[in-house]
Amino acid sequence: FFGFFDFWVKCGKSCFPKGYRNLNTQSGRKETVLDLAKFVDKGVQVKLTGGRQVTGTLKGYDQLLNLVLDEAVEFLRDQDDPLKTTDQTRRLGLIVCRGTAVMLVSPTDGTDEIANPFIQPDGA
Repeated sequence: FFGFFDFWVKCGKSCFPKGYRNLNTQSGRKETVLDLAKFVDKGVQVKLTGGRQVTGTLKGYDQLLNLVLDEAVEFLRDQDDPLKTTDQTRRLGLIVCRGTAVMLVSPTDGTDEIANPFIQPDGA
C-alpha cells in the first residue's frame, strides 16, 4: 500500500489514466459535480438534512451548492412521525439553502406522485 502511495506522490496528476475526470480545472478552481444551469428559473424540489423538504424556483447557485430559491414552499412534517411529510405547507418566499445541508435537488416538471404499489390493501 505504501509503495503505491509513494508512487502516486512522486507521479502527481500525470499518473491518472486517460479519461479520468479531475475536479480541478486548469485555473485551479473546482468545478461543481452537478450542472444546475439547466434548472435556473425552473421549479426544483430540494431535500435538506434533517428531513426538511422545500420546492421553489431556482434563481441561483454557486460551486458550494448554495441555492437561492424564490417562491419557496416548505412541506411540513407529521408530528407523530417526523420522517413523513404532510400535505400542509408553509410559504417561505425568497430563501437561501446552504450547500452543506442540501442532499437532493430534482426538477418539479416532469415528475408526478403516484400511489405506492407495494402497500397491501386492508384485510389482505
